[in-house]
Amino acid sequence: MSESILHVLILLPIATAAFIVARPAGEAKTVALWGSLISLVLGVVAAFQFDWSNAGAMQPEVSLVPWLPALGLSISVGADGVSMMLVLLTLLLGPICVAASFSSIKHRVKTYYAWLTILQAAMVGVFIARDILLFYVCFEFTLIPMFVLISIYGSSNRKAAATKFFLYTFTGSILALAGLVYVIWFNAMRVPVEAFAGAGEWSFQIDTLRQAAVRMSPTEQGWVFAAMLLGFAVKVPLFPVHTWLPLAHTEAPTAGSVILAGVLLKLGTYGLYRFAIPFTPIAAVDFAPFIGVLAVIGIIFAGLVCWVQDDVKKLVAYSSVSHLGFCVLGLFALNTMGQSGSVMYMINHGLSTGGLFLLIGMVYERYHTRSMRELGGLASKMPVWSFFMVFFVMASVGLPGLNGFVSEFMCLMGTFQSSDMLAGSSIGATPGVLGPVFAILAGTGVVIGAMYLLMMTGKMVWGPLREPKGHAHHDNHSELPDDLNAREIAVLTPLAVLCLVLGLFPTPVLKGIEAPVNDTVRWVQEHGGLRLYRDPAPARVTELAPAGVVLPELAAPAAGGER
Repeated sequence: MSESILHVLILLPIATAAFIVARPAGEAKTVALWGSLISLVLGVVAAFQFDWSNAGAMQPEVSLVPWLPALGLSISVGADGVSMMLVLLTLLLGPICVAASFSSIKHRVKTYYAWLTILQAAMVGVFIARDILLFYVCFEFTLIPMFVLISIYGSSNRKAAATKFFLYTFTGSILALAGLVYVIWFNAMRVPVEAFAGAGEWSFQIDTLRQAAVRMSPTEQGWVFAAMLLGFAVKVPLFPVHTWLPLAHTEAPTAGSVILAGVLLKLGTYGLYRFAIPFTPIAAVDFAPFIGVLAVIGIIFAGLVCWVQDDVKKLVAYSSVSHLGFCVLGLFALNTMGQSGSVMYMINHGLSTGGLFLLIGMVYERYHTRSMRELGGLASKMPVWSFFMVFFVMASVGLPGLNGFVSEFMCLMGTFQSSDMLAGSSIGATPGVLGPVFAILAGTGVVIGAMYLLMMTGKMVWGPLREPKGHAHHDNHSELPDDLNAREIAVLTPLAVLCLVLGLFPTPVLKGIEAPVNDTVRWVQEHGGLRLYRDPAPARVTELAPAGVVLPELAAPAAGGER
Protein backbone atom coordinates (compact mmCIF):
# COMPACT_ATOMS: atom_id res chain seq x y z
CA MET A 1 0.00 0.00 0.00
CA SER A 2 1.36 3.40 -0.98
CA GLU A 3 2.07 5.88 1.80
CA SER A 4 0.91 8.71 -0.45
CA ILE A 5 -2.69 7.53 -0.37
CA LEU A 6 -2.64 7.66 3.44
CA HIS A 7 -1.34 11.22 3.33
CA VAL A 8 -4.12 12.11 0.90
CA LEU A 9 -6.73 10.71 3.30
CA ILE A 10 -5.63 13.38 5.79
CA LEU A 11 -4.98 16.22 3.36
CA LEU A 12 -8.04 15.86 1.11
CA PRO A 13 -10.62 16.76 3.81
CA ILE A 14 -8.50 19.78 4.75
CA ALA A 15 -8.40 20.86 1.10
CA THR A 16 -12.16 20.28 0.90
CA ALA A 17 -12.67 22.55 3.90
CA ALA A 18 -10.57 25.28 2.27
CA PHE A 19 -12.59 24.96 -0.94
CA ILE A 20 -15.84 25.19 1.03
CA VAL A 21 -14.70 28.45 2.61
CA ALA A 22 -13.67 29.85 -0.78
CA ARG A 23 -16.95 29.04 -2.53
CA PRO A 24 -20.42 30.59 -2.03
CA ALA A 25 -22.48 29.29 0.88
CA GLY A 26 -24.99 27.69 -1.48
CA GLU A 27 -22.31 25.31 -2.75
CA ALA A 28 -20.98 24.28 0.67
CA LYS A 29 -22.96 21.09 1.14
CA THR A 30 -22.30 19.93 -2.43
CA VAL A 31 -18.56 20.47 -2.09
CA ALA A 32 -18.54 18.73 1.30
CA LEU A 33 -20.47 15.75 -0.05
CA TRP A 34 -18.22 15.29 -3.07
CA GLY A 35 -15.09 15.71 -0.99
CA SER A 36 -16.21 13.11 1.55
CA LEU A 37 -17.28 10.70 -1.20
CA ILE A 38 -13.90 10.99 -2.91
CA SER A 39 -12.22 10.33 0.45
CA LEU A 40 -14.37 7.22 0.87
CA VAL A 41 -13.43 5.97 -2.60
CA LEU A 42 -9.74 6.54 -1.85
CA GLY A 43 -10.17 4.68 1.43
CA VAL A 44 -11.64 1.71 -0.42
CA VAL A 45 -8.73 1.85 -2.88
CA ALA A 46 -6.31 1.82 0.06
CA ALA A 47 -8.14 -1.20 1.50
CA PHE A 48 -7.72 -3.07 -1.80
CA GLN A 49 -4.03 -2.15 -1.90
CA PHE A 50 -3.57 -3.29 1.70
CA ASP A 51 -1.88 -6.69 2.10
CA TRP A 52 -4.46 -8.46 4.25
CA SER A 53 -2.28 -11.58 4.42
CA ASN A 54 0.12 -9.47 6.48
CA ALA A 55 -2.48 -7.45 8.39
CA GLY A 56 -0.53 -7.65 11.63
CA ALA A 57 2.25 -5.43 10.27
CA MET A 58 2.09 -1.70 9.77
CA GLN A 59 1.98 -0.87 6.06
CA PRO A 60 3.91 0.63 4.36
CA GLU A 61 7.07 -0.52 6.15
CA VAL A 62 8.87 2.85 6.14
CA SER A 63 7.07 6.15 5.87
CA LEU A 64 8.88 9.21 7.21
CA VAL A 65 8.07 12.75 6.12
CA PRO A 66 10.19 15.54 7.69
CA TRP A 67 8.03 17.95 9.70
CA LEU A 68 10.45 20.06 11.76
CA PRO A 69 13.88 18.91 10.52
CA ALA A 70 15.72 21.29 12.84
CA LEU A 71 14.32 19.37 15.80
CA GLY A 72 14.56 15.98 14.13
CA LEU A 73 10.79 15.61 13.99
CA SER A 74 9.03 13.74 11.20
CA ILE A 75 5.56 12.38 10.43
CA SER A 76 5.09 8.66 10.03
CA VAL A 77 1.89 7.04 8.78
CA GLY A 78 0.80 3.46 8.32
CA ALA A 79 -2.02 1.05 9.01
CA ASP A 80 -2.51 -2.49 10.23
CA GLY A 81 -5.75 -4.46 10.04
CA VAL A 82 -7.33 -2.73 13.05
CA SER A 83 -6.39 0.75 11.85
CA MET A 84 -7.66 0.10 8.34
CA MET A 85 -11.07 -1.06 9.59
CA LEU A 86 -11.50 2.04 11.75
CA VAL A 87 -10.36 4.31 8.91
CA LEU A 88 -13.01 2.77 6.64
CA LEU A 89 -15.66 3.32 9.34
CA THR A 90 -14.61 6.98 9.62
CA LEU A 91 -14.68 7.53 5.87
CA LEU A 92 -18.08 5.84 5.55
CA LEU A 93 -19.68 8.05 8.19
CA GLY A 94 -18.26 11.19 6.54
CA PRO A 95 -20.61 11.48 3.53
CA ILE A 96 -23.48 10.06 5.59
CA CYS A 97 -23.14 12.89 8.12
CA VAL A 98 -22.83 15.49 5.37
CA ALA A 99 -25.97 14.27 3.57
CA ALA A 100 -27.88 13.95 6.84
CA SER A 101 -27.29 17.66 7.52
CA PHE A 102 -28.77 19.01 4.28
CA SER A 103 -32.17 19.97 5.71
CA SER A 104 -31.21 20.71 9.32
CA ILE A 105 -28.30 23.16 8.93
CA LYS A 106 -29.55 26.53 7.70
CA HIS A 107 -27.19 29.13 9.19
CA ARG A 108 -23.40 29.52 9.01
CA VAL A 109 -23.43 26.69 6.50
CA LYS A 110 -19.85 27.14 5.28
CA THR A 111 -18.49 27.06 8.82
CA TYR A 112 -20.44 23.90 9.62
CA TYR A 113 -19.33 21.82 6.64
CA ALA A 114 -15.75 23.08 6.80
CA TRP A 115 -15.34 21.98 10.41
CA LEU A 116 -17.13 18.70 9.72
CA THR A 117 -14.62 17.78 7.01
CA ILE A 118 -11.65 18.94 9.10
CA LEU A 119 -12.88 16.68 11.90
CA GLN A 120 -12.74 13.74 9.49
CA ALA A 121 -9.10 14.52 8.67
CA ALA A 122 -8.16 14.57 12.35
CA MET A 123 -9.91 11.28 13.09
CA VAL A 124 -8.23 9.53 10.17
CA GLY A 125 -4.91 10.93 11.36
CA VAL A 126 -5.36 9.32 14.77
CA PHE A 127 -5.83 5.87 13.25
CA ILE A 128 -2.96 5.96 10.75
CA ALA A 129 -0.36 7.72 12.92
CA ARG A 130 2.80 5.70 13.53
CA ASP A 131 4.43 8.35 15.69
CA ILE A 132 3.29 9.92 18.95
CA LEU A 133 3.53 13.44 17.56
CA LEU A 134 1.04 12.97 14.73
CA PHE A 135 -1.21 10.85 16.92
CA TYR A 136 -1.44 13.40 19.69
CA VAL A 137 -1.85 16.42 17.40
CA CYS A 138 -4.77 14.73 15.63
CA PHE A 139 -6.18 13.28 18.87
CA GLU A 140 -6.19 16.69 20.54
CA PHE A 141 -7.34 18.60 17.47
CA THR A 142 -10.59 16.60 17.27
CA LEU A 143 -11.78 18.64 20.26
CA ILE A 144 -11.89 21.89 18.30
CA PRO A 145 -14.25 20.91 15.44
CA MET A 146 -16.51 19.03 17.82
CA PHE A 147 -16.62 21.98 20.21
CA VAL A 148 -17.62 24.27 17.32
CA LEU A 149 -20.30 21.88 16.05
CA ILE A 150 -21.90 21.56 19.49
CA SER A 151 -21.56 25.18 20.64
CA ILE A 152 -22.89 26.79 17.43
CA TYR A 153 -25.27 24.21 15.93
CA GLY A 154 -26.52 22.40 19.02
CA SER A 155 -29.74 22.73 20.99
CA SER A 156 -30.68 25.25 23.67
CA ASN A 157 -28.11 24.12 26.25
CA ARG A 158 -25.33 23.80 23.70
CA LYS A 159 -22.85 26.20 25.35
CA ALA A 160 -22.77 24.26 28.60
CA ALA A 161 -22.57 20.94 26.75
CA ALA A 162 -19.69 22.11 24.56
CA THR A 163 -17.79 23.54 27.52
CA LYS A 164 -18.19 20.37 29.58
CA PHE A 165 -17.16 18.23 26.61
CA PHE A 166 -14.06 20.32 26.02
CA LEU A 167 -12.94 20.52 29.66
CA TYR A 168 -13.39 16.81 30.34
CA THR A 169 -11.73 15.56 27.18
CA PHE A 170 -8.96 18.19 27.19
CA THR A 171 -8.03 17.27 30.76
CA GLY A 172 -7.99 13.62 29.78
CA SER A 173 -5.79 14.36 26.78
CA ILE A 174 -3.24 16.14 28.98
CA LEU A 175 -3.06 13.13 31.30
CA ALA A 176 -2.54 10.77 28.38
CA LEU A 177 0.16 13.10 27.03
CA ALA A 178 1.95 13.04 30.39
CA GLY A 179 2.19 9.27 30.24
CA LEU A 180 3.39 9.28 26.64
CA VAL A 181 5.98 12.00 27.30
CA TYR A 182 7.43 9.97 30.16
CA VAL A 183 7.88 7.01 27.82
CA ILE A 184 9.66 9.27 25.29
CA TRP A 185 11.95 10.57 28.06
CA PHE A 186 12.57 7.05 29.37
CA ASN A 187 13.63 5.82 25.94
CA ALA A 188 16.02 8.74 25.44
CA MET A 189 17.56 8.85 28.91
CA ARG A 190 17.29 5.39 30.47
CA VAL A 191 17.46 2.80 27.69
CA PRO A 192 20.94 1.79 26.44
CA VAL A 193 21.67 2.72 22.84
CA GLU A 194 22.54 -0.88 21.99
CA ALA A 195 19.21 -2.26 23.26
CA PHE A 196 17.38 -1.89 19.95
CA ALA A 197 17.14 0.44 16.95
CA GLY A 198 16.04 3.88 18.14
CA ALA A 199 16.96 3.29 21.79
CA GLY A 200 18.73 6.11 23.60
CA GLU A 201 17.30 8.69 21.20
CA TRP A 202 14.48 11.22 21.31
CA SER A 203 12.22 9.05 19.19
CA PHE A 204 8.48 9.50 18.67
CA GLN A 205 7.98 6.24 16.75
CA ILE A 206 5.29 4.09 18.35
CA ASP A 207 7.09 0.79 17.66
CA THR A 208 10.31 2.09 19.19
CA LEU A 209 8.59 3.48 22.27
CA ARG A 210 6.68 0.25 22.82
CA GLN A 211 9.99 -1.62 23.09
CA ALA A 212 11.30 0.99 25.49
CA ALA A 213 8.19 1.16 27.66
CA VAL A 214 8.21 -2.52 28.61
CA ARG A 215 11.66 -1.96 30.14
CA MET A 216 10.19 0.35 32.78
CA SER A 217 9.87 -0.97 36.31
CA PRO A 218 6.44 -2.21 37.47
CA THR A 219 6.06 0.97 39.54
CA GLU A 220 6.84 3.20 36.57
CA GLN A 221 4.48 1.19 34.39
CA GLY A 222 1.77 1.62 37.00
CA TRP A 223 2.03 5.41 36.99
CA VAL A 224 2.27 5.66 33.20
CA PHE A 225 -0.66 3.28 32.77
CA ALA A 226 -2.75 5.27 35.26
CA ALA A 227 -2.12 8.48 33.32
CA MET A 228 -3.01 6.90 29.98
CA LEU A 229 -5.99 5.08 31.46
CA LEU A 230 -7.47 8.27 32.87
CA GLY A 231 -6.81 10.12 29.64
CA PHE A 232 -8.32 7.56 27.30
CA ALA A 233 -11.10 6.48 29.71
CA VAL A 234 -12.57 9.99 29.58
CA LYS A 235 -12.78 9.71 25.81
CA VAL A 236 -14.43 6.25 25.86
CA PRO A 237 -16.12 7.26 28.27
CA LEU A 238 -15.71 4.71 31.06
CA PHE A 239 -17.71 4.93 34.29
CA PRO A 240 -17.40 7.16 36.35
CA VAL A 241 -15.88 9.75 33.97
CA HIS A 242 -18.82 9.48 31.57
CA THR A 243 -20.94 12.40 32.73
CA TRP A 244 -20.01 14.72 29.84
CA LEU A 245 -21.35 12.34 27.17
CA PRO A 246 -25.15 12.39 27.68
CA LEU A 247 -25.24 16.19 27.67
CA ALA A 248 -22.95 16.44 24.64
CA HIS A 249 -25.02 13.92 22.70
CA THR A 250 -28.32 15.53 23.65
CA GLU A 251 -27.25 19.02 22.62
CA ALA A 252 -25.16 18.17 19.55
CA PRO A 253 -26.61 18.39 16.03
CA THR A 254 -27.50 15.05 14.47
CA ALA A 255 -24.25 14.69 12.51
CA GLY A 256 -22.29 15.62 15.62
CA SER A 257 -23.95 12.82 17.58
CA VAL A 258 -23.30 10.33 14.79
CA ILE A 259 -19.61 11.26 14.60
CA LEU A 260 -19.31 11.34 18.39
CA ALA A 261 -20.81 7.87 18.84
CA GLY A 262 -19.47 6.38 15.64
CA VAL A 263 -15.83 7.44 15.77
CA LEU A 264 -14.81 9.90 18.51
CA LEU A 265 -15.61 7.54 21.38
CA LYS A 266 -13.53 4.89 19.64
CA LEU A 267 -10.47 7.13 19.92
CA GLY A 268 -10.49 6.27 23.62
CA THR A 269 -10.75 2.52 23.17
CA TYR A 270 -8.20 2.70 20.35
CA GLY A 271 -5.81 4.55 22.65
CA LEU A 272 -6.17 1.84 25.28
CA TYR A 273 -5.57 -0.85 22.67
CA ARG A 274 -2.67 0.85 20.88
CA PHE A 275 -0.83 2.46 23.82
CA ALA A 276 -1.97 1.69 27.36
CA ILE A 277 -2.03 -2.11 27.09
CA PRO A 278 1.09 -2.83 24.97
CA PHE A 279 3.21 -0.01 26.47
CA THR A 280 2.57 -1.05 30.07
CA PRO A 281 1.58 -4.74 29.99
CA ILE A 282 2.48 -5.45 33.61
CA ALA A 283 0.24 -2.62 34.79
CA ALA A 284 -2.48 -3.67 32.33
CA VAL A 285 -2.54 -7.11 33.94
CA ASP A 286 -2.49 -5.62 37.44
CA PHE A 287 -5.30 -3.16 36.74
CA ALA A 288 -7.45 -5.46 34.58
CA PRO A 289 -9.78 -6.63 37.40
CA PHE A 290 -10.29 -3.05 38.60
CA ILE A 291 -11.06 -1.85 35.08
CA GLY A 292 -13.34 -4.85 34.60
CA VAL A 293 -15.31 -3.78 37.67
CA LEU A 294 -15.69 -0.24 36.31
CA ALA A 295 -16.78 -1.59 32.92
CA VAL A 296 -19.41 -3.87 34.46
CA ILE A 297 -20.71 -1.07 36.68
CA GLY A 298 -20.95 1.17 33.62
CA ILE A 299 -22.79 -1.50 31.63
CA ILE A 300 -25.41 -2.06 34.32
CA PHE A 301 -25.66 1.50 35.68
CA ALA A 302 -26.04 3.13 32.27
CA GLY A 303 -28.62 0.51 31.32
CA LEU A 304 -30.71 1.28 34.39
CA VAL A 305 -30.45 5.02 33.71
CA CYS A 306 -31.69 4.38 30.16
CA TRP A 307 -34.76 2.70 31.61
CA VAL A 308 -36.01 5.95 33.20
CA GLN A 309 -35.25 8.34 30.32
CA ASP A 310 -37.97 10.24 28.49
CA ASP A 311 -35.66 11.98 25.99
CA VAL A 312 -34.97 9.32 23.37
CA LYS A 313 -31.66 10.91 22.36
CA LYS A 314 -30.41 10.89 25.93
CA LEU A 315 -31.48 7.25 26.19
CA VAL A 316 -29.33 6.30 23.19
CA ALA A 317 -26.49 8.43 24.60
CA TYR A 318 -26.50 6.50 27.88
CA SER A 319 -26.71 3.27 25.91
CA SER A 320 -23.33 4.17 24.41
CA VAL A 321 -21.83 4.22 27.91
CA SER A 322 -23.19 0.72 28.41
CA HIS A 323 -22.06 -0.54 24.99
CA LEU A 324 -18.55 0.87 25.31
CA GLY A 325 -18.31 -0.94 28.63
CA PHE A 326 -18.37 -4.17 26.63
CA CYS A 327 -15.53 -2.83 24.45
CA VAL A 328 -13.38 -2.09 27.48
CA LEU A 329 -14.23 -5.44 29.07
CA GLY A 330 -13.14 -7.25 25.91
CA LEU A 331 -9.89 -5.30 25.72
CA PHE A 332 -8.92 -6.15 29.29
CA ALA A 333 -9.79 -9.80 28.92
CA LEU A 334 -6.30 -9.68 27.38
CA ASN A 335 -6.96 -12.56 25.01
CA THR A 336 -7.62 -12.74 21.29
CA MET A 337 -11.29 -13.57 21.62
CA GLY A 338 -12.00 -10.59 23.85
CA GLN A 339 -9.88 -8.06 21.99
CA SER A 340 -11.17 -9.17 18.58
CA GLY A 341 -14.70 -8.81 19.92
CA SER A 342 -13.85 -5.37 21.27
CA VAL A 343 -12.54 -4.11 17.92
CA MET A 344 -15.55 -5.65 16.18
CA TYR A 345 -17.78 -3.90 18.74
CA MET A 346 -16.18 -0.54 17.92
CA ILE A 347 -17.15 -1.00 14.29
CA ASN A 348 -20.63 -2.38 14.95
CA HIS A 349 -21.50 0.26 17.53
CA GLY A 350 -20.60 2.97 15.03
CA LEU A 351 -23.01 1.48 12.49
CA SER A 352 -26.03 0.67 14.66
CA THR A 353 -25.89 3.58 17.11
CA GLY A 354 -25.06 5.94 14.26
CA GLY A 355 -28.25 4.74 12.57
CA LEU A 356 -30.28 5.35 15.73
CA PHE A 357 -29.00 8.91 16.09
CA LEU A 358 -29.82 9.60 12.43
CA LEU A 359 -33.38 8.34 12.95
CA ILE A 360 -33.83 10.43 16.08
CA GLY A 361 -32.61 13.49 14.18
CA MET A 362 -35.04 12.81 11.35
CA VAL A 363 -38.04 12.55 13.64
CA TYR A 364 -36.88 15.65 15.55
CA GLU A 365 -36.83 17.67 12.31
CA ARG A 366 -40.52 16.83 11.86
CA TYR A 367 -41.81 17.11 15.42
CA HIS A 368 -39.21 19.26 17.24
CA THR A 369 -39.36 17.04 20.28
CA ARG A 370 -37.54 13.95 21.51
CA SER A 371 -39.94 13.18 24.34
CA MET A 372 -41.41 9.69 24.29
CA ARG A 373 -44.42 11.07 26.15
CA GLU A 374 -45.26 13.19 23.10
CA LEU A 375 -44.35 10.70 20.37
CA GLY A 376 -45.96 7.33 19.78
CA GLY A 377 -47.59 5.05 17.26
CA LEU A 378 -45.43 6.42 14.46
CA ALA A 379 -45.67 3.18 12.47
CA SER A 380 -49.07 4.30 11.19
CA LYS A 381 -47.71 7.59 9.84
CA MET A 382 -44.01 6.83 9.25
CA PRO A 383 -43.77 3.14 8.28
CA VAL A 384 -40.37 3.44 6.58
CA TRP A 385 -38.90 5.31 9.54
CA SER A 386 -40.40 2.70 11.86
CA PHE A 387 -38.87 -0.15 9.84
CA PHE A 388 -35.39 1.34 10.13
CA MET A 389 -35.96 2.08 13.82
CA VAL A 390 -36.87 -1.51 14.61
CA PHE A 391 -33.96 -2.76 12.49
CA PHE A 392 -31.28 -0.65 14.20
CA VAL A 393 -32.74 -1.40 17.63
CA MET A 394 -32.47 -5.12 16.89
CA ALA A 395 -28.86 -4.61 15.77
CA SER A 396 -28.08 -2.74 19.00
CA VAL A 397 -29.83 -5.36 21.12
CA GLY A 398 -27.64 -8.07 19.58
CA LEU A 399 -30.23 -10.06 17.66
CA PRO A 400 -28.56 -13.14 16.07
CA GLY A 401 -28.04 -12.51 12.38
CA LEU A 402 -27.24 -8.83 12.90
CA ASN A 403 -23.87 -7.29 13.63
CA GLY A 404 -24.29 -6.59 17.33
CA PHE A 405 -24.61 -10.25 18.25
CA VAL A 406 -21.18 -11.35 17.04
CA SER A 407 -19.18 -8.65 18.82
CA GLU A 408 -21.18 -8.89 22.05
CA PHE A 409 -20.82 -12.68 22.06
CA MET A 410 -17.06 -12.47 21.53
CA CYS A 411 -16.54 -9.86 24.27
CA LEU A 412 -18.43 -12.00 26.77
CA MET A 413 -16.71 -15.23 25.69
CA GLY A 414 -13.31 -13.55 25.83
CA THR A 415 -14.09 -12.29 29.33
CA PHE A 416 -15.22 -15.77 30.36
CA GLN A 417 -12.12 -17.41 28.86
CA SER A 418 -9.71 -15.02 30.53
CA SER A 419 -9.88 -17.35 33.54
CA ASP A 420 -7.74 -19.71 31.41
CA MET A 421 -4.72 -17.50 32.11
CA LEU A 422 -2.43 -17.15 35.07
CA ALA A 423 -1.61 -13.56 35.93
CA GLY A 424 1.95 -13.68 37.23
CA SER A 425 2.45 -9.94 37.41
CA SER A 426 3.92 -7.58 39.98
CA ILE A 427 1.12 -8.26 42.47
CA GLY A 428 1.69 -12.01 42.46
CA ALA A 429 0.30 -14.95 40.53
CA THR A 430 -3.49 -15.17 40.62
CA PRO A 431 -5.78 -17.38 38.52
CA GLY A 432 -7.42 -15.49 35.71
CA VAL A 433 -7.57 -11.85 34.69
CA LEU A 434 -11.34 -11.39 34.60
CA GLY A 435 -13.29 -14.63 34.28
CA PRO A 436 -16.85 -16.01 34.48
CA VAL A 437 -18.12 -13.67 37.21
CA PHE A 438 -17.39 -10.61 35.07
CA ALA A 439 -18.97 -12.27 32.03
CA ILE A 440 -22.14 -13.19 33.92
CA LEU A 441 -22.54 -9.73 35.42
CA ALA A 442 -21.95 -8.10 32.04
CA GLY A 443 -24.49 -10.53 30.59
CA THR A 444 -27.16 -8.96 32.78
CA GLY A 445 -26.41 -5.74 30.92
CA VAL A 446 -27.40 -7.47 27.68
CA VAL A 447 -30.81 -8.25 29.18
CA ILE A 448 -31.21 -4.72 30.54
CA GLY A 449 -30.20 -3.31 27.15
CA ALA A 450 -32.80 -5.37 25.36
CA MET A 451 -35.45 -4.22 27.83
CA TYR A 452 -34.88 -0.47 27.53
CA LEU A 453 -34.39 -0.50 23.75
CA LEU A 454 -37.53 -2.57 23.19
CA MET A 455 -39.40 -0.30 25.60
CA MET A 456 -38.29 2.71 23.55
CA THR A 457 -39.40 1.01 20.34
CA GLY A 458 -42.75 0.06 21.81
CA LYS A 459 -43.46 3.60 22.94
CA MET A 460 -42.41 5.33 19.72
CA VAL A 461 -43.41 2.87 17.01
CA TRP A 462 -46.46 0.93 18.17
CA GLY A 463 -49.84 1.86 19.61
CA PRO A 464 -52.13 4.77 18.73
CA LEU A 465 -50.60 7.78 16.97
CA ARG A 466 -49.36 10.38 19.45
CA GLU A 467 -47.98 13.72 18.23
CA PRO A 468 -47.04 16.95 20.04
CA LYS A 469 -49.57 19.72 19.80
CA GLY A 470 -48.89 22.44 17.26
CA HIS A 471 -46.12 20.61 15.44
CA ALA A 472 -47.66 21.55 12.07
CA HIS A 473 -46.79 25.21 12.66
CA HIS A 474 -43.01 24.74 12.77
CA ASP A 475 -40.99 26.40 10.02
CA ASN A 476 -39.78 23.31 8.17
CA HIS A 477 -42.90 21.17 8.59
CA SER A 478 -43.93 21.67 4.97
CA GLU A 479 -40.41 21.00 3.66
CA LEU A 480 -40.35 17.36 4.74
CA PRO A 481 -42.85 14.59 3.98
CA ASP A 482 -44.50 12.70 6.81
CA ASP A 483 -42.24 9.72 6.21
CA LEU A 484 -38.61 9.53 5.10
CA ASN A 485 -37.65 11.00 1.75
CA ALA A 486 -35.22 9.50 -0.77
CA ARG A 487 -32.21 11.32 0.67
CA GLU A 488 -32.90 10.09 4.18
CA ILE A 489 -33.40 6.52 2.98
CA ALA A 490 -30.13 6.73 1.05
CA VAL A 491 -28.36 7.91 4.21
CA LEU A 492 -29.65 5.01 6.31
CA THR A 493 -29.40 2.18 3.78
CA PRO A 494 -25.58 1.70 3.78
CA LEU A 495 -25.56 1.41 7.56
CA ALA A 496 -28.45 -1.07 7.55
CA VAL A 497 -26.85 -3.19 4.82
CA LEU A 498 -23.56 -3.35 6.71
CA CYS A 499 -25.34 -4.28 9.94
CA LEU A 500 -26.87 -7.23 8.12
CA VAL A 501 -23.74 -8.24 6.20
CA LEU A 502 -21.48 -8.11 9.27
CA GLY A 503 -24.05 -10.11 11.21
CA LEU A 504 -24.21 -12.88 8.61
CA PHE A 505 -20.63 -12.78 7.32
CA PRO A 506 -18.31 -11.38 10.02
CA THR A 507 -15.39 -13.62 9.10
CA PRO A 508 -13.64 -11.24 6.64
CA VAL A 509 -13.51 -8.48 9.26
CA LEU A 510 -12.45 -10.92 11.99
CA LYS A 511 -9.68 -12.28 9.78
CA GLY A 512 -8.52 -8.74 9.05
CA ILE A 513 -8.16 -7.82 12.72
CA GLU A 514 -7.03 -11.20 14.03
CA ALA A 515 -3.32 -10.84 13.21
CA PRO A 516 -2.74 -7.44 14.88
CA VAL A 517 -4.82 -8.46 17.88
CA ASN A 518 -2.85 -11.72 18.16
CA ASP A 519 0.37 -9.72 18.13
CA THR A 520 -0.87 -7.50 20.95
CA VAL A 521 -1.98 -10.49 23.03
CA ARG A 522 1.33 -12.29 22.54
CA TRP A 523 3.18 -9.11 23.50
CA VAL A 524 1.20 -8.85 26.75
CA GLN A 525 1.75 -12.53 27.47
CA GLU A 526 5.48 -12.14 26.96
CA HIS A 527 6.01 -8.86 28.81
CA GLY A 528 3.10 -8.71 31.23
CA GLY A 529 3.53 -11.96 33.11
CA LEU A 530 0.53 -13.65 31.48
CA ARG A 531 0.54 -17.25 30.37
CA LEU A 532 -2.07 -19.86 29.62
CA TYR A 533 -2.30 -22.43 32.39
CA ARG A 534 -4.81 -24.69 30.71
CA ASP A 535 -6.04 -25.29 27.19
CA PRO A 536 -8.81 -22.83 26.27
CA ALA A 537 -10.55 -25.62 24.31
CA PRO A 538 -11.19 -23.71 21.09
CA ALA A 539 -13.48 -26.51 19.90
CA ARG A 540 -15.83 -25.72 22.76
CA VAL A 541 -15.97 -22.09 21.61
CA THR A 542 -16.70 -23.16 18.05
CA GLU A 543 -19.63 -25.22 19.24
CA LEU A 544 -21.08 -22.19 21.00
CA ALA A 545 -20.62 -19.90 18.01
CA PRO A 546 -23.65 -19.04 15.85
CA ALA A 547 -24.02 -20.98 12.64
CA GLY A 548 -21.71 -19.78 9.90
CA VAL A 549 -19.59 -17.61 12.21
CA VAL A 550 -15.89 -18.42 12.40
CA LEU A 551 -14.34 -17.06 15.58
CA PRO A 552 -10.59 -16.57 16.04
CA GLU A 553 -8.88 -18.80 18.55
CA LEU A 554 -6.92 -17.50 21.50
CA ALA A 555 -3.38 -16.51 20.66
CA ALA A 556 -0.75 -19.13 21.21
CA PRO A 557 1.32 -18.59 24.36
CA ALA A 558 4.55 -16.70 24.05
CA ALA A 559 7.69 -18.66 23.36
CA GLY A 560 8.83 -20.32 26.54
CA GLY A 561 5.48 -19.76 28.23
CA GLU A 562 3.88 -22.49 30.31
CA ARG A 563 0.77 -24.41 29.49
